[in-house]
Amino acid sequence: MILKSRAFSLALLLAIAVMAPGVLKAQDAQPMSETPLGGAGGGTKTGGGGVTGIAPGDVGGTATGTAGPESATFDGTYIWVASQFTDSVTRIRVSDGLTAGTFTVGKRPVAVLAAAGSVWVANLLSDNVTKLNPTTGAVSATYAAGDGPGGLAFDGTNLWIANREGNSVTKMSTTGANLGTFAVGNRPLGVAVVGDAVFVVNNFSNSVTKLSLAGAVLGKYAVGRGPFGVAGEGANVWVTNYFDKTVTKLRAADGLNLGTFKVGDGASGVTFDGTFMWVVSNGDNNVMKLAPSTGSIISTYATGKGPFAVVYDGAKIWVPNFASNSISSTAAN
Repeated sequence: MILKSRAFSLALLLAIAVMAPGVLKAQDAQPMSETPLGGAGGGTKTGGGGVTGIAPGDVGGTATGTAGPESATFDGTYIWVASQFTDSVTRIRVSDGLTAGTFTVGKRPVAVLAAAGSVWVANLLSDNVTKLNPTTGAVSATYAAGDGPGGLAFDGTNLWIANREGNSVTKMSTTGANLGTFAVGNRPLGVAVVGDAVFVVNNFSNSVTKLSLAGAVLGKYAVGRGPFGVAGEGANVWVTNYFDKTVTKLRAADGLNLGTFKVGDGASGVTFDGTFMWVVSNGDNNVMKLAPSTGSIISTYATGKGPFAVVYDGAKIWVPNFASNSISSTAAN
């Protein structure tokens, strides 16, 4: 397999990192339901376990045996999953878990977001964003983004797109107008809107940049090694640190570090369900439920192989499994 030069470094580092033993084995975790997504290699019932050395959004070409489902979002009816190696998104009806269509988007879709009545897909190698009609799956429009778009957030009016290769974020209207591109740290991955600010995770800078909704830099805060995902929880911001096996809790107002807590190997996706924090451990093939007040682990659930993302639909937690071509789910409470 040939790795694209601009992505080789992190792919190699992640491949090495996930070979290390995890802090919690899959057999110690509670089971989740698992649904095959199809695509290259088909879905596999795994229930956790195994190791993946495939880095998110970094491997060139097609990964043997996997469609690479990496990101997911919920639109109120469906879970949408972006599969980067098939250049497509698949929607799953949450009421019964059935697949309700697969739709072609741009090249290497690595992020997906339901916002403003549409589904938005960031296409890493097309340097654009695809806008889909959530009812039909039809492409409504395609808009140019920055270099290597790979993260998406919505501030209630406009989209924010993290450009991995451009070390920037782009503010875009829902009609595709570029409202500004703003410099952040090295290799921005995750982006989230918390309160009246935008928080951008800088994967190669081990930091988080805080921007105003106008794009002005309000602060830059140190976190752990290889920060990956970010999510808001009330007045706080949670950041996963892939290489440290930790998650950091920051006060959104001023970036004060309120605690760094141990989770699993390859801490990646993170979300808040209104009561608990959920953190994906890519190297351990699980997702952990944490108490946001203390950062303590309440329970752990086995996923399929190589999960990177997690999404909440109001009742269930869903985790797409990058190396299993599947999606796992469990009741949140």
